[in-house]
Amino acid sequence: MTRQTTATAPRGLTFLRTAIALQTLTLFFQAVTAGMLLTSSQGHLMHEVGARVMYAAAMLYVLAAILAWRPGGGSPRPVLYATGFLLLASAQVVLGIAHVPSFHVPLGVVMFALSTLALAQALSPRSRLRPA
Repeated sequence: MTRQTTATAPRGLTFLRTAIALQTLTLFFQAVTAGMLLTSSQGHLMHEVGARVMYAAAMLYVLAAILAWRPGGGSPRPVLYATGFLLLASAQVVLGIAHVPSFHVPLGVVMFALSTLALAQALSPRSRLRPA
């Protein structure tokens, strides 16, 4: 293992962990603003802005997964997870715009659960960038 690979791996892992944490926080914010839709006139605007931030966080997660994988020589599995999550986020946006709460709300719950699990896995002491 070269000196450059050793120095790159922790930075890539830190960026990946940060991206997953941001994504999880934005999904929690979306749950809060979804509740605000029922009680406040400001809820719609906050949920709409939060949706854009959540989608950006999902794209950041993909970028972080690629950066952790390529230079550091880590597993490509986080790239697959991040890409799948971006697809779920895309479906969530489409369902929200189409006003289909019967699928939008449960998918939001599933997304928050999956993001929380990914964050727990990324923060676990056994989580390391391993060669593929």
